[in-house]
Amino acid sequence: MNILVTGANGQLGSEIRNMALGSRNHYVFSDVTVLPGNDTVNLDITNIDAVRIVCGSEDVDVIVNCAGYTAVDKAEDEPAMAELLNLVAVKNLSEVASGRNATLMHISTDYVFDGTKNDLYIETDKTNPLNEYGKSKLAGEQEALKYSNSLVCRLSWVIGEGQQNFLFKLSGWLKNNKVIKVSGDEVSVPCFSFDIANTVIKALDKGLIGLYHLTNSGKASRYELAKEFVKLKNFDNEIVPVPMASFNSKVQRPLVTAMSNAKISKELNITIPEWNISLKKLLQNNF
Repeated sequence: MNILVTGANGQLGSEIRNMALGSRNHYVFSDVTVLPGNDTVNLDITNIDAVRIVCGSEDVDVIVNCAGYTAVDKAEDEPAMAELLNLVAVKNLSEVASGRNATLMHISTDYVFDGTKNDLYIETDKTNPLNEYGKSKLAGEQEALKYSNSLVCRLSWVIGEGQQNFLFKLSGWLKNNKVIKVSGDEVSVPCFSFDIANTVIKALDKGLIGLYHLTNSGKASRYELAKEFVKLKNFDNEIVPVPMASFNSKVQRPLVTAMSNAKISKELNITIPEWNISLKKLLQNNF
């Protein structure tokens, strides 16, 4: 497959790009890459003409969209920008994919839910985003799913190599504070980029389409994740659980958004590792 990976410099996009490059069946290029002939592509996915040109010149038959507006707090002040990157760009990719009869694989989020369900969310549960970020992501996934050859995967708390994740921020806090306050009532599923990328490649190879929750197994609060991280790193910092409401934020965030990965696990006949097992794997790689 000829695969275009957007957002390929991010923690998830880079994992998918590198894993796909390792397969003899795939030719992968990204939105910032050097193509044969040393031509550099800096693809603006909000420009549909640019997307058409790149996908046509490279004969793309799979688009993996890991790009998006992810600044949850800033989205409250920049709803138009969130909509541009999380909806308009997806519409462009979907339209180009449709014109080429290509597959569109799009990343969404657990923030499409309001967090009031007392169980793991499944794909058929009612959505009700509480903030501008969640609203823009829901609109984007709905746009992608209008196209019959699309695969939409909802993720939560993505963690990988890079600086755009909770554990990287936690590491900085631990260096400067002996006591760290972390929300104990905010619960979801820590998702590790290498597990997600591996599952995405399997799903693309099988030709999976539709809506799926793609997470590691199990669930945890931010406090439980932080405690496990500190224990595995042999730090002596104290982690104190506090309500999420105790942090000053103008953004309303859902409390419990843990999702079930049962549907995609069954479709691919796989078992996605428990989050704490993958956390150990990440730390073994000198995170």
